[in-house]
Amino acid sequence: MKTSKPVLLAVAIASLALLAVALYLQHVEKMQPCPLCIIQRYAFAAVALICVVFAVLPRSAAKAGAGLGALAALAGAGVAGWHLWIKAHPSTSCGIDPLETSLNTIPTAKLLPFLFQADGLCTTDYAPILGLSIPQWSLVWFALFVIVLGWAAFRRAG
Repeated sequence: MKTSKPVLLAVAIASLALLAVALYLQHVEKMQPCPLCIIQRYAFAAVALICVVFAVLPRSAAKAGAGLGALAALAGAGVAGWHLWIKAHPSTSCGIDPLETSLNTIPTAKLLPFLFQADGLCTTDYAPILGLSIPQWSLVWFALFVIVLGWAAFRRAG
């Protein structure tokens, strides 16, 4: 139980750092986020929020927080996997469609458009970063979070 809170805080910091990288790619490198990118951002934000909240709660809640964080990361991994499928099948797109329209009407997209507004196409190919595309990196990080948070949630106290 003594390591659950540091794990939650480490995952929260990593999630926030990944959101910062997304903002850098969007605003400095001019890589416009697609609707699935935005959903992945929401998942990273949810993981960070859950981990921070449960890290400040009593120690007995840390395992539940790790479990909820792992579920949020699992959902993000599912979206990243779907994004990779769309990139592998360019005839399918999530571009300007009802998903983008509905995502851009969520209050967080209106309050924080620099972070949560979808303007790009899911099939746009950007240069890989260290050999991986952005959705591949997201999937790697979500999988890592699922493993680490799952370990923190289900390990035996000792």
